[in-house]
Amino acid sequence: MSEAADLPNEIEALKRLILERTAALEAKNAALESAKAALISQTLELEKLRFEIACLKRMKYGRSSEQLDAELSQMQLTLEDLEASLSELPARPTVATREPPVKPARRPLPAHLPRQEIVHQTACACPECGGALRPLGEDVSEMLEYVPGRYQVIRHVRPKLSCALCQKIVQAPAPSRPIARGLAGPSFLAHVLVSKYCDHLPLYRQCQIYAREGLDLDRSTLADWVGGASALLEPLVKRPRPLRAWHL
Repeated sequence: MSEAADLPNEIEALKRLILERTAALEAKNAALESAKAALISQTLELEKLRFEIACLKRMKYGRSSEQLDAELSQMQLTLEDLEASLSELPARPTVATREPPVKPARRPLPAHLPRQEIVHQTACACPECGGALRPLGEDVSEMLEYVPGRYQVIRHVRPKLSCALCQKIVQAPAPSRPIARGLAGPSFLAHVLVSKYCDHLPLYRQCQIYAREGLDLDRSTLADWVGGASALLEPLVKRPRPLRAWHL
């Protein structure tokens, strides 16, 4: 009863009291919204400062150029290994297309390199009828070789002879190459492999060394040679090894 007695009896007083409390609640809500907006603004400013600090730390303590160069070198080594692995695979038959693929033009070997000429002579008489042979021309093919300390080109000359009686053409067979239609000889291939796997000299650096000697060899070409040589050496790697004799 005491609480009911404390309430004003006039309706206007009750309305005024409700309006005052409603205004107080609205002011309180407005203050809360303002505080919330200020908190969001401060949070955004804090995140911005953290981001700027992280950028400055990355600029100051980030990876150095030496680390980036090391990663780039590792990526180039991985690329060379992939190209060499692809060269080991047998050639797959390609589907005929409308336009034949354009084959890259083979650059001639430098003229300043010393050349050693090997002439492959044939028999003096025609193998068919025994008649005398007369010169008809010759075929010349070149192969790049490596002599310790220098490079040289081996010229394989195969004279063509024709029989004066039966007109048969006689010529010595072409010497075999480690890689079919490849310009690299056995010693040069061994030099590339030893430089890559024993001296840890990547192919792109070998290209720079060869360029100083006037040899314009692409890294992809060396990778093909490495793959072809690896395919040639594969039987030696897979051959069964003899058991060691244990002496008691």
